Amino acid sequence: MRVALVNPSWDYRNSIYFGCREPHLPLELGYGAALLEAAGHETLTVDAHLEGLSNAEAARRVAAFAPGMTVVATAPTYLFWRCAPPELRVPRAFLDALGRAGGRTVAVGPHGSATPGPTLAKLGCDAVVRGECEEILPLLAGADDLARVPALAYRRADGTSAVTGGPHASRFTDLPALRWPDAWIARHRHHHHRFDTAPDGPGAEVEASRGCPYTCSFCAKIDFRDTYRKRDLGILLDEIDGLIRQGATYLYFVDEIFLPQAPLLDALTARDIRFGIQTRIDLWKPDMLDRLGAAGCVSIEAGVESLTEEGRAALDKRCRASTDDLAERLIRARRTVPFVQANLIAVAGDDADMVAAWRERLRAQGVWANDPVPLYPYPSSPDYRRLWGEPDDEAWERAHAHYLGQFERFSDIQEERPLPLRELEAACGCR
Repeated sequence: MRVALVNPSWDYRNSIYFGCREPHLPLELGYGAALLEAAGHETLTVDAHLEGLSNAEAARRVAAFAPGMTVVATAPTYLFWRCAPPELRVPRAFLDALGRAGGRTVAVGPHGSATPGPTLAKLGCDAVVRGECEEILPLLAGADDLARVPALAYRRADGTSAVTGGPHASRFTDLPALRWPDAWIARHRHHHHRFDTAPDGPGAEVEASRGCPYTCSFCAKIDFRDTYRKRDLGILLDEIDGLIRQGATYLYFVDEIFLPQAPLLDALTARDIRFGIQTRIDLWKPDMLDRLGAAGCVSIEAGVESLTEEGRAALDKRCRASTDDLAERLIRARRTVPFVQANLIAVAGDDADMVAAWRERLRAQGVWANDPVPLYPYPSSPDYRRLWGEPDDEAWERAHAHYLGQFERFSDIQEERPLPLRELEAACGCR
């Protein structure tokens, strides 16, 4: 079968989305294409965001390929499945432009993983994969009876919907080394979360591990990318070496939590490449922080969240380090890593003056600590389920209304006034 995989042309106007707006490699579609091809299928991957295509242009390219199945992502990249735009207007706009020219239409992403029924209805597609999608797509491409495909929500011939099971977790460890078109890498000038210097060559995103062994209350990962797994080092290095040959000078690890791995750091030390990570600073001993910098790390985004032990406990951080310990490790990291950021979130009980003083202390040592930002209770987070229980058909609307009603100001990269979810989705026919 011919299968098209599409990252649509993303538009974040009036969205609460607080992820990066720049294009990033669609890793989930890359893995999916590789496994589909290994199963004997022919694939076409279209990244409208990276290639600068409108949804109409992307739809015409897909239609010319004449696929039997078209896969569309509901989040910009695996990097942002945990903080995806809640609204589904962008993938719906692509599917509307495509019409019936794409064969069986399938959505993959965090929305269908947590709320398969509403996602299926809003997008008007034929099926939705629940959870990590790469291993399910070859099963779906070869299936005549969708009822036999696991981790799926699909539309029956009579228009009703059915769900075949809960979210899928891929084995992940042996996912193949990804290869991207030279033109894509040349076009990928963005160095994600790097602020110490201007890009000196193409950037790229890679994945060394997936999932996280912690269950912080705010983290949206219950329905996808949850259980911690490490990718085979040989496969990962094969992918990294391919990117270096294509001219990449910077990599960003999309891992939920980049844990200390001496073999990986040693391998990166031997390569001419810079990289960025997201991690928990309390898990790194001083000597490993030094090795991290020596390996080429130039950007660390470290989750601190709250400046009180009570606040971190309320977030289920399971953090044994004191606030002073966290500050010292951040400052130690800054000795060898040009950009180090401590992420803070708005936690009840954290005194504003205390936060301001702590931020100034770190800034004086060259460490950036952001102004605490409000949390969105994503349906795949423990916070959502503590508030309202298991996600139902109104989960995204409920979370969105709660978020908009709770805060008068938002992150500085969000629109000044995000719109209600129903208003955002009504314009594209999701309602």
